[in-house]
Amino acid sequence: MEQTGKRSDKKRTHKDGTPAEPEEFIVEKILDRRVRQGKVEYLLKWKGYGDSENTWEPEENLDCPGLIAQFEEKRKQKAESQQAAGKMKDDADAPSRKKKKQDQGDSKPRGFDRGLDPDRIIGATDSSGELMFLIKWKDCDEADIVPARVANVRCPQVVIRFYEERLTWDTCGGREDETAEKTAKA
Repeated sequence: MEQTGKRSDKKRTHKDGTPAEPEEFIVEKILDRRVRQGKVEYLLKWKGYGDSENTWEPEENLDCPGLIAQFEEKRKQKAESQQAAGKMKDDADAPSRKKKKQDQGDSKPRGFDRGLDPDRIIGATDSSGELMFLIKWKDCDEADIVPARVANVRCPQVVIRFYEERLTWDTCGGREDETAEKTAKA
């Protein structure tokens, strides 16, 4: 069964001017989750599109309950394993530390552990209680979630570029005009 979602790139219309149905795309993978203005949104990887085309879409626009359930289950397991890892830190016995190292050896390397250079930050989330960046790597189609504290040290220029791209200035033209008028009168 194919998983679909509606992706609203542009409002499309038929030649006669009537609105067209939103085009449906196939969701390949759910990468992340966030809550915006009280609504759940998922970061989606679209089938047949590159990582630069990944988008945040509201849950109500999606028709992929299987992928959502799978993603939420993985998220739940990750949270439970993080809690377990936190408990291990509290225990000072050596066997726990040895077991933790074995577990890390079995898992696939993520983030900077893969030896890749970061290309850009695709997005940010704090769903786990810590600010995390979704980083796209050079010469690689995959992206990884990396703690912001790690990215700030390992690739500060990439982090700065991410923030600069999203920076907006609140121009209060009225205040500048008033100041100029007062200066001219004096």
